Amino acid sequence: MGQEIEKKTLEIEVAGKKIIFETGELAKQAGGSTLVRMGGTVVLAVATVSKEPREDIDFLPLVVDYEEKLYAAGKIPGGFYKREGRPTESEILKSRLIDRPLRPLFPEFFYNDVQVIVTVLSQDKENPADILGLNGASLAVSLSNAPFEGPIGAVRVGKIGDRFIINPTFEEIENGEMDIVVAGTEENIIMVEAGAKEVPEDVIVDALEFAHEEIKKIARKIKEFASVYGKEKIEVTPLEIEESMLEEAKKDLEPKIEEILLKAKDKKEREALLDELKEEFVGKFIPEGEEDKELEKKLKYIFKKVLKNYVRRRVFERKIRVDGRGPKDVRPLYIKVGFLPYAHGSGLFTRGQTQVLSVTTLGGVGEGQLIEGLEEEFTKRYMHYYNFPPFSVGEVKPLRAPSRREIGHGALAERALLPVIPPEDEFPYTIRVVSEVLESNGSTSMASVCGSTLSLMDAGVPIKRPVSGIAMGLIKEKDGFVVLTDIQGMEDALGDMDFKVAGTEKGVTALQMDMKIKGIDTDILRVALSQAREARMYILKEMLKVIDKPRDSVSPHAPRVIVMDITPEKIKDVIGPQGKFIKKIIEETGVKIDIEPTGTLYITAPDMESGNKAKKMVEELTKDVEVGRVYLGKVLSVRDFGLIVELTPSKDGLLHVSQMPASTAKNPKLWPKVGEEIVVKVQRVDELGRITLTQKGLFPEKERNTHNRRGKWRK
Repeated sequence: MGQEIEKKTLEIEVAGKKIIFETGELAKQAGGSTLVRMGGTVVLAVATVSKEPREDIDFLPLVVDYEEKLYAAGKIPGGFYKREGRPTESEILKSRLIDRPLRPLFPEFFYNDVQVIVTVLSQDKENPADILGLNGASLAVSLSNAPFEGPIGAVRVGKIGDRFIINPTFEEIENGEMDIVVAGTEENIIMVEAGAKEVPEDVIVDALEFAHEEIKKIARKIKEFASVYGKEKIEVTPLEIEESMLEEAKKDLEPKIEEILLKAKDKKEREALLDELKEEFVGKFIPEGEEDKELEKKLKYIFKKVLKNYVRRRVFERKIRVDGRGPKDVRPLYIKVGFLPYAHGSGLFTRGQTQVLSVTTLGGVGEGQLIEGLEEEFTKRYMHYYNFPPFSVGEVKPLRAPSRREIGHGALAERALLPVIPPEDEFPYTIRVVSEVLESNGSTSMASVCGSTLSLMDAGVPIKRPVSGIAMGLIKEKDGFVVLTDIQGMEDALGDMDFKVAGTEKGVTALQMDMKIKGIDTDILRVALSQAREARMYILKEMLKVIDKPRDSVSPHAPRVIVMDITPEKIKDVIGPQGKFIKKIIEETGVKIDIEPTGTLYITAPDMESGNKAKKMVEELTKDVEVGRVYLGKVLSVRDFGLIVELTPSKDGLLHVSQMPASTAKNPKLWPKVGEEIVVKVQRVDELGRITLTQKGLFPEKERNTHNRRGKWRK
């Protein structure tokens, strides 16, 4: 008798499509698990919680991993190693996408390890798996024993024409004006990740409101299902703080914090003075030489709470921020271009104590990045990479592979610039931009957007419009809120929102929102987007004072790209047998050649002289042989029946003995040697492309019998 399986199923219809959740059949030893289906796309989401809390930390140790198994799309990994390896950038970005809306919904003082693993088991060519992963993770955590204060629901919103589309297909995403992933609870929106083709802010807000109606339905259904089938939740023990102790600390610390905020000239001095104050505060209760870890933990928590509440109240009541700015003020800007003499383009963007150097490199179309995954393979011709070295925050750490944060920030900046990058037929280059963070005190990703715009224009890339970006913050209290423009590190840590907006004068190109609280409504988002636009336009104006348009031409150190169009049938003529002809061009000129199946040919040359030389060689190879035309050919071989003569590097024909001058034809000793040049005329080209040559009628009759080995029929 087979094992009995008690499978429970939840079906939710979202915009006409069914999302089916199943639990009880798979991964039953995990804390919570669910199989999620939509069409032919299937993901498994599991959540597991450690038995005991971590004693050595004061934050939520949540880890989310999103895995794409290539068998899901019927693929075998390329290369020598046939097992899926380290996470791809796509998997890391989707892991972050799931982590961000879950994290704010765990209670304070919950320090148990939580691991969420989402595995794509089947991927059709229609429905993206990341949305199923988000909703599946929400249900898996809700079913587990984690004290999760969700659940969340998530949808993707696209737009084609005037119509919003919930959970668009891959094709609809590709053809649409925007791609927005929104996650939230029944009450509020918690996370937004968006790319858009210069979409106005009011349309973005409308899309978020449209999305939230579907999110409410998903969250409500998951909540009802988990309340019936979910496990009993772990009880969280809060840190017990006596009210009298907290009040005493406020009286002692707040005047000193105010003094530090007024005195400190920059982030480093402010942090050093606050650290000194914290040590002094702890030292009042724990004498030097003694140790009381429990009390020390409590005192440090009290200090953090007093600092956070005071800074927030200072902003909310007095509209004064930690560095003395008002809510809408942007920090001082310092902007330069052409910073690196041999780079193809460079832009230095400094906002307060946030500084990023972005560097552009141009290459041939064949230097793009091949992207392999569950979807169709494609080549990226615009790439952006973001590096965050430890010295940027005055720390000492070993350099390792890019962190998830670095990959995420790089992808955000790439998404912000992508809509303004010229198409390949207008600018036939691969473009790589690297943003090096040199100083960090808030929103290095948006500084990377500004630096990259400067760098691209300095490199002579004809972008459609310049892009600027800004990070917005929020202080929300029961009786109102204050939106902060251009937040710095301390405001990010102590505030309620990190809302990054990038775009052109025309509209938004990228948007990313994360919450520290349990979400906000669209009224706050509308204010934040409007305030962000004011700041973006101010920054853009300052950028354009330094460089108001792309350079008229690319850097003299950049390669030159020549585009040629040949008929596809002639590709073989350029390549030659075993690549003979194309190798010769490359060896003689030093260029790179890329040929598309359509016949578009790209010559990437170190300079125009070598590029033009290569172009001329290609033209010779692809030149049509004309019937009746006279050529000066080179003898390739001598046969009993005649000569094989090269007309162009890729075309040769037969000069049969019967088509030679009569006196020469009868005496093979008078025939030319291999390598000698002779005059011939094309007599015929047959349907297979075979060329017949003749010399009849090329020379005066009286001269025909007087030609010797140096006769006029040879050069």
